[in-house]
Amino acid sequence: MPQLILDIYIPAERLMAVYQGQANRIQVKSRTGQVVNLPAHHLRPFITREGVQGSFVMDYSAEGKLLSLNRLA
Repeated sequence: MPQLILDIYIPAERLMAVYQGQANRIQVKSRTGQVVNLPAHHLRPFITREGVQGSFVMDYSAEGKLLSLNRLA
């Protein structure tokens, strides 16, 4: 199963666009330089008052479908 490592930092102010319905996808770049366009709802478990920040591992299918997104320890 293919994986990508994503370092994500999105301040709370930028996440307001998601909550206001102005955006439903988040674009991030993997450590290998691949651009990933994630549905924003996959980040909900990781949102804090400061926004979303940390390193994540994303598992995806050969077809490019997101299978899981987990924070790295």
